[in-house]
Amino acid sequence: MLVAAIAGAWVGARRPAAATITQAAGHEAQIAVPVQHTIAAKDFVPERLLTADSLLKHTFSPRLSAAAAILVNADTGRVLWGLRDRERRQVASTTKIMTALLALKKLGPHDIVTVDKSVPRVPLVREGLRAGEQVEAWKLFYALMLYSGNDDALALAIAAGGDKWTFLAEMNAEAKRLGLEDTHFSSPSGVVDADNYSSAWDLAALTRVAMRNARFRALVRTHVQHVKWAAPTYSKIYVNNNRLLRMYPGANGVKTGYTHKSGPCLVASATRNGVSLIAVVLDSPDMYTDAKRLLDLGFSAA
Repeated sequence: MLVAAIAGAWVGARRPAAATITQAAGHEAQIAVPVQHTIAAKDFVPERLLTADSLLKHTFSPRLSAAAAILVNADTGRVLWGLRDRERRQVASTTKIMTALLALKKLGPHDIVTVDKSVPRVPLVREGLRAGEQVEAWKLFYALMLYSGNDDALALAIAAGGDKWTFLAEMNAEAKRLGLEDTHFSSPSGVVDADNYSSAWDLAALTRVAMRNARFRALVRTHVQHVKWAAPTYSKIYVNNNRLLRMYPGANGVKTGYTHKSGPCLVASATRNGVSLIAVVLDSPDMYTDAKRLLDLGFSAA
């Protein structure tokens, strides 16, 4: 107990004042294991997440409505089909894939997040978090990935990073580490279009990594989540914005997004007969139809 108290005091002393994570009673702390061997940054070679060595020869007729798109085998990383897939574009709330991935690594399900005073002021869409409110992290993750709350994104970013700007730096560092050359984040939610961009290629690569995380997979395949809440709210119901889960057999994720500049965006995943696919459509007026057509192509070629 004494060692834990000293360790907690040391962490508290190093964390900025805005940090908002505490441990719920009975929740086990993570134990850091010393690294035996380190690799210099200059020697680090990112995993090759996607390869485009053998595309399917296919022409959609009529054409997809998306401005950019990609279809990927999630297991192998093979790119099956692409349309302007390296083009940098605004990606709206698909940004939250990275936010969730990083925050899940730092926050346990029952860690308590105290909502920072800046959180209720984030631009729409908000679920209505109140400053000073104490919430278990798992609730915020469901709101982030199902309801797509921008206030949830900021609350998790501050809790996981200590402050918004530190977390943003971590998001961009992770994008660089993963070799996402056409990605940069300027907000944890994607609500800010300026200097917040990615590509269909990078989003597919990022999603391959995110879907390796069991907690992430459980979140994004959830259709509806009923959540108990403290008074005066008492309860909330999060319905997944990704309608593909209810429209397409085998669909199991991932995230929708929209701003005026990005247009409708969808990162979709589905599994059938042991084959897992990822489809990304950006600025697509008919994103669900585009995603279904891409996935149909992939499964027909499997």
